Amino acid sequence: MAYIFPVHGVSPVFGNDCFVAPNATIVGSVTMGDGCSIWFNAVLRGDVNYIKMGNRVNVQDGAVIHCTYLKHATHIGENVSIGHNAIVHGCTIHDNVLVGMGAIVMDRCVVNSNSIIAAGAVVLEGTIVEPGSIYAGVPAKKVKDISEELISGQINRIAGNYTRYASWFDDFNSIKK
Repeated sequence: MAYIFPVHGVSPVFGNDCFVAPNATIVGSVTMGDGCSIWFNAVLRGDVNYIKMGNRVNVQDGAVIHCTYLKHATHIGENVSIGHNAIVHGCTIHDNVLVGMGAIVMDRCVVNSNSIIAAGAVVLEGTIVEPGSIYAGVPAKKVKDISEELISGQINRIAGNYTRYASWFDDFNSIKK
């Protein structure tokens, strides 16, 4: 069973039809919308500030979502994919975003809608990612604008795939409402 614990009397809140892998860890002030999925070895720590996620967010294997003590909460919009082993910390990610595998998004960053953070990118503290763009590299910089094909072919496709993958685990999921 997943590790789900309150911190200072505040427990995680789950929307409808959320999947949480049996070895995921979710603690404290974490609120997620409907149709979210938290995958194997993912960690969401709402212990020092809060994490708020919209509908259809997938946090893939080994990813870490955290905040900054008394300073920066983490906000994640809708239809967002957080790739394997990514770190999202004390920032805001708007709707329809793909954060690639192993990427790091640091405190006070704002990732605007319809954007992709490339695998392995490091988005430095306070960076504002332009809407409809791809950021890559270390430190991450804008490399191009996103086409409609990338929005539907990558961002929406991956989010949709993870909704389907979560349904494969219905028999094992204790978080379903």
